[in-house]
Amino acid sequence: MKHSNIDRCDCTLIHEDVVNKVKSNMPEEETLYDLAELFKVFGDTTRVKILWALDETEMCVCDIAALLNVTQSAVSHQLRVLKQARLVKNRRAGKVVYYSLDDEHVKEIFNQGLVHIKED
Repeated sequence: MKHSNIDRCDCTLIHEDVVNKVKSNMPEEETLYDLAELFKVFGDTTRVKILWALDETEMCVCDIAALLNVTQSAVSHQLRVLKQARLVKNRRAGKVVYYSLDDEHVKEIFNQGLVHIKED
């Protein structure tokens, strides 16, 4: 595959001031790793559907399973992943455990993603 001239520079000049500025502002490697791991969580359609549902209202595993037409076991597994990523939280009411989005940041990430993919 041929690269167009737009894809790369034809010079070898390094703009050290630019590189150094960006390098000094770049987060630590561990932080970037954690960010990449967070974005991986959004890479599963079932998890995105669960987040969409929980953006609407808190729900229990049974309700989410019925909504998505998947097993409770599958929902529980995905909720565990979402909880480990601190995207959802739960509360117990008697024998029922209700899940909801962890905080407003989750809603913001989700909404920004939607805005981005709907851009022309």
